[in-house]
Amino acid sequence: MTALELEKTLDNLRSLPSETEVVEFKEAKDGYDFHKIGKYFSAIANESNLKDIPFGWLVFGIEDKAKTIVGTNYRPDKASLDKLKKEIADKITNRISFRDIHEITVGGKRVVMFQIPAAPKGIPVAWEGNCYGRDGESLGLLNLEKIERIRHQLVYQDWSAGICDEATINDLDPKAIQKARENYKGKFPEKTDDVDSWDDITFLNKAKVTVKGKITRTAIILLGRSESEHFIGPSMAKIRWILKGTVSDSQIESCPFLLAVDKIYRKIRNVKYHRIQANTLFPEEMLRYDPYIIREAINNCIAHQDYNLSGFINVVETDDTLTFSNKGCFIPESVEKVVIDNAPEEHYRNPFLAGAMCNLKMVDTLGGGIYKMFQCQK
Repeated sequence: MTALELEKTLDNLRSLPSETEVVEFKEAKDGYDFHKIGKYFSAIANESNLKDIPFGWLVFGIEDKAKTIVGTNYRPDKASLDKLKKEIADKITNRISFRDIHEITVGGKRVVMFQIPAAPKGIPVAWEGNCYGRDGESLGLLNLEKIERIRHQLVYQDWSAGICDEATINDLDPKAIQKARENYKGKFPEKTDDVDSWDDITFLNKAKVTVKGKITRTAIILLGRSESEHFIGPSMAKIRWILKGTVSDSQIESCPFLLAVDKIYRKIRNVKYHRIQANTLFPEEMLRYDPYIIREAINNCIAHQDYNLSGFINVVETDDTLTFSNKGCFIPESVEKVVIDNAPEEHYRNPFLAGAMCNLKMVDTLGGGIYKMFQCQK
């Protein structure tokens, strides 16, 4: 921020009718208690999170009642002031520290503005093991209700259900929508006549790809035009096929994934084997990989990708192997556990996306796919 921008920000903060949960003024003429700074950091970070704003402010050199500028001599040396960032981080949750520490001079008087980032989603910020908050101008321990509100942010947050505010139905691929209609009717044949009478947005709402006509990240991933991928940025939606061995090749497909999966499948060299059975000279033809396994593996990678990690879904083919991978940990812990339990997981990384894929016949059911793959290939 420039000096002019900082001065304007300071004027706006001083114009507030009173100190708020996310703004605190202190005179700090000659210094200020280090531990109190840490408590205010925790409190302002937590309250900024709860108010859904990116940051709050602790300002030195301002009288807290009249909000007159009195100036501060707190750590006048720039190096010492910058060192405060590490000192605070050493005692704060996840080593969070100031977004920035600004110094400005107003009317010949020095003002220090500490820009404090909001607590991360789902993680209350603690100072020396205790979470602090504000009740109006009062500083104290963060109450249990507020702590639980922050902690539950991740529990109920589904990235794939997020709305792309600037996207419209025109950012979706018409061919993908038509394919989605066909698949939906295949999944729910009793609704065929209804589907034919629905316009596109009604259909997408019914298929739970959009929400009340608003374009979700799921809609972009499954049905978006390739140039619409930017709506989910910095996340990405890309499947990469790589051939390794005596011949090398590769291909990358972006959204719409509903159409991309077939393009990737057609690149895989799923050769036929000829097997002579007992008591006959006529060979039986067998594909190396059952198409169901390839379909299920690719679609599982799509459904369970951690899109926040901005990585590729990879299909790596060699002369005798086919490897599928995506970004993010494997939620069920191990394949062995899935095969032995043979039961749906208690939660999914992208429940909205998984549900839409089920409705569009990309996956048969929610749960049981990996077990079926194991049994089929065996």
